[in-house]
Amino acid sequence: MTGMEQVFIDTDVVIDFLTERKPFSEDAARIFTYSEKGHIRAMVSALSFSHIFYIIRKLEGGEKAIALLDKLEKIVAILPLDEQIIKQALSSGFPDFEDAIQNFCAKAAGVRTIVTRDISDYAKSDLAIHTPESYLLILKFK
Repeated sequence: MTGMEQVFIDTDVVIDFLTERKPFSEDAARIFTYSEKGHIRAMVSALSFSHIFYIIRKLEGGEKAIALLDKLEKIVAILPLDEQIIKQALSSGFPDFEDAIQNFCAKAAGVRTIVTRDISDYAKSDLAIHTPESYLLILKFK
């Protein structure tokens, strides 16, 4: 891995990007553009893929969901989950178990920043938590 900043992208932001969900999709797309250009390394957990499939299948059908996940797989690093991550999530006190898993998945990979629209869900995290909008402001000045 090069010295570029690694950033964990929460499921909600990925879905905004893949489904062009307005008004959130523009900021999400800009973050993925930074990643595609090599300015940052966008990362998601393996867990995100099943959640994204479930949601997009309901919105646009299974075939479209698989096509969008195939697109996503080409532009992100997929972080694995393991027993330790699950144990940390279970004992973390996070109000949302999925977000706890995402947090400890990012942390296990050495990622220091999570981008999400649901900042309050990560109140117990010791990582830097940003909305897409606030993270884009940071990138603008780097």
